[in-house]
Amino acid sequence: MEHTYEELKKKTVADLREIASGIEHEAVKGYTQLNKEHLLKAICDALNIDMYAHHEIVGIDKGAIKAKIKALKVKRDEAFEAHDHAQLKVVRRKIHRLKRSLRRAMV
Repeated sequence: MEHTYEELKKKTVADLREIASGIEHEAVKGYTQLNKEHLLKAICDALNIDMYAHHEIVGIDKGAIKAKIKALKVKRDEAFEAHDHAQLKVVRRKIHRLKRSLRRAMV
């Protein structure tokens, strides 16, 4: 049976120990002594399950937005060196808005 990290995370310690009992792997040795956090990590290691949530970006081109942010950071540095506070404020706001659009697009 295929397991996912989110599915395993919602299970009780007893259920996790039952799953671990059916796994022959070095990572789950001594599973009866492990608490939920360590047991979850051991099972994920044994079954090669990724423990980290990957956020998916929907509806925008992440690479293009990051390139714009990089270009704006160069302009920001130039405005800072020139002591152009009005331009500096404009560029910082644009960077902020682009970063927010990236965060909002994460699912």
